[in-house]
Amino acid sequence: MRPPHMPSRPTGNGAEGTEVMNGETGIGNMRAFWKKSALAVLLCAAMGAPVSAQESVKRPNIVVLVADDVGFSDFGAYGSEISTPNIDALAGRGTLFSNFHVSPVCAPTRAMLMTGVESHRAGIGNLPETLPEIHQGHPAYLGRLRDDVVTLASLLKEAGYKTYMAGKWHLGHEPGALPNARGFDRSFALDASGADNWEKKSYLPLYDEAPWFEDGKPATLPEDFYSSEFFVDMMITYLEEDRQEGEPFFSYIGFQAVHIPIQAPRSFIEKYEGVYAEGWDALRAARFEAVMERGLLPPGTKMGPMPEGLEDWESFTPEEQRYLAKSMAVNAGMLEAMDFHIGRLIDHLKETGDYENTIFVVMSDNGPEPNEPTEHFGFKEWLWSAGYSRDYETLGEKGSYAFIGSEFASAAAAPGAFFKLYAGEGGLRVPLIIAGEGVGQGRADAFSFVTDLTPTLLDLAGVTPAAEVDGVPVQEFAGRSLAPILKGEAQNVRGPDEAVGIELGGNAALFRGDYKLTRNMPPLGDRVWRLYNIKADPGETKDLAAQEPELFADMMREYEAYAARVGVLEVPEGYEQMKRVAALTREKRMGRLFPWAGLAVLLLAGAIGGAVYYRRRRARG
Repeated sequence: MRPPHMPSRPTGNGAEGTEVMNGETGIGNMRAFWKKSALAVLLCAAMGAPVSAQESVKRPNIVVLVADDVGFSDFGAYGSEISTPNIDALAGRGTLFSNFHVSPVCAPTRAMLMTGVESHRAGIGNLPETLPEIHQGHPAYLGRLRDDVVTLASLLKEAGYKTYMAGKWHLGHEPGALPNARGFDRSFALDASGADNWEKKSYLPLYDEAPWFEDGKPATLPEDFYSSEFFVDMMITYLEEDRQEGEPFFSYIGFQAVHIPIQAPRSFIEKYEGVYAEGWDALRAARFEAVMERGLLPPGTKMGPMPEGLEDWESFTPEEQRYLAKSMAVNAGMLEAMDFHIGRLIDHLKETGDYENTIFVVMSDNGPEPNEPTEHFGFKEWLWSAGYSRDYETLGEKGSYAFIGSEFASAAAAPGAFFKLYAGEGGLRVPLIIAGEGVGQGRADAFSFVTDLTPTLLDLAGVTPAAEVDGVPVQEFAGRSLAPILKGEAQNVRGPDEAVGIELGGNAALFRGDYKLTRNMPPLGDRVWRLYNIKADPGETKDLAAQEPELFADMMREYEAYAARVGVLEVPEGYEQMKRVAALTREKRMGRLFPWAGLAVLLLAGAIGGAVYYRRRRARG
C-alpha cells in the first residue's frame, strides 16, 4: 500500500477504541426454556387465564441490516476495538454465528440473501462491473435478478407483510429489476456497487453518477445527506407513514459502511486517531487474541497468513504511517457511525412497541475491501476532476476519498486468510447475528451459508412459501432453515456429506462437513486447488490435498458437479477482476470521447486539405 504524497500536518490526539465484551449463554439451555414456555401456556389455559389467539399467532417483524465489506472481527462482539454497542447488544440477546459464509463480493451475496437461491441460478454469478466479455448475456451472469426467481420480500408481502428497503440494492436497475418490482412496498435504493456517502456522486469513473431510485423512479438526495443516517431516517419514515396498525413488517437496510470511499463525521473519526499507530501487524495480533478469548474459533487455531506481496509497516516513513493510521481511523469511525444509527432505529421500535416482537439480522456481505484505487492508471486524475481530496486533515469528511488497503483489510479479516474478492476464509467468513422473537441466546459454531437466511426468516415468521408469486413459480431454496439451531433444538442443519459450493471470477470453494476445497486466482492467488479442515484450521494454514488424496478427488468431483448444475463458466486466461473494471472504464470513456475525436480528425483533415488547395491555387496564379 503506497500512500500519496502527504503534506506535513500536526498530529491530532486520539482516543483509544472501546472493546465491548459479549456475554454468552449456552444455546443448549434453550431446550429447557422452550419446555417451560409451553408449560406456562398450558397452565394459563388450565387456570382459565385468557390467552389471545391473535397474540399467539402474531407474526414477528423482521429487520435485516447488511453492512458492506465488514470483516469477521470488525464488530465489538467479535473482538474488535471499534465501538459497536447496539450491534453487540443484539448479539448478547440473540445468537452469534462463528462459521457463517457468503460470496466474496456484494451482489452475489445480496442475490442469495434476497432469494435463498444460489447466485448463478439467481442471475448474478459475478459483478456486472467485473464481468468478462465472453460471459455477458449468459443466464448465470445477467447482472440482475432473473425474472424466474422470487424474493424474500415478495414471499413476505404475499403473506401479509409490509415491506420496506433503504440503501444499497445492486441487483439491477432495468425495468422490473428495482426493489419496487421485486416485492418492496417502499424503497430508496442505490443500484451500484457503491457511492459517495455525503453527496449524489459516483465513487468510480465507471459510473456517470450515483444511480439512486425511490420507488423505482430516479431520486435526488437531501443537502444534509449522510448515508447511514439517511437510510435509517427513510426507514423510520416508511414505518410511520405506510404501515397499518397490527401489520407485521419486513425492513431491509443495505448500509454503505464500510465500502470505499470510507467517510464519516469528524466526531466519530476523532475517537480513533492514534488507535492504529502501531500498524496492521499489531492490529492482526490483537484481533486474533480477542477472537480466541471469546471462543469464536477452536483452541489451537493458527492465524491465517497474509497474502504474499503485501507491504511491511516498518517500510513506511512516520508521516506515511500517520496517514495510513488515519485511514483506518476513518474506517472505524464509519462503522461506529453505522452502529449509532442502528441504535436510532432500535430506539424507534422500542418507542412504538415493536421491538420485542422483531427479529433482527445483522451481517456483512463479504470480507474487507483490499483495493487501493489510486494505484490504477488515471484514477488520481479522475479524483481531481470529480472534486475529491486525499488531504490528511479532512480525510473521511465531505469531499474526501479514503480507503484502508490490502494490509489493514487483512487485519480486519483476522484470523482468516485473504479478504474480499478471494475464496479464503477472510473473504467468505463474516459476522452474522440473529436476535429477537423465538431466538435463543448463545453462539452457533455450525457451518451456515447466506442462502440459509431466506428459509430461516420464513420459518421464524411462520410463513409457508407460496407455490408461486405473480405467476412465477418459487424455486427450491438452496439453503436450510437455521431455526432448529436458533431454538436450541439442533447443533447443525446439514449432514456431514452435504456440500455447498461458491464461485466468483474463478475464485471458488466447496464446503462439506469440516472440510473446504478452495482455489484462489491471481493476482494474489496461484490457481492451485487446496484442501483444508476449516473446523480445526479456520486460518487455512495446512493444505491436506496430498495427505487426503481420495477426499480431495471426491470433493473435486462434487465441485465440478456443482459448477455444471448452476452454470459456472470458467474465466478466460489472464482475467483479473480489477483489471476488468479498469478495462470497462477505459472502454466507456473512450466510447464517449470517440465521436468528438472523430469530429476533431475530420476538422483537422478539412483544414489541412483547405490549406493545400489554397497553396495550389496560388501557385497556379
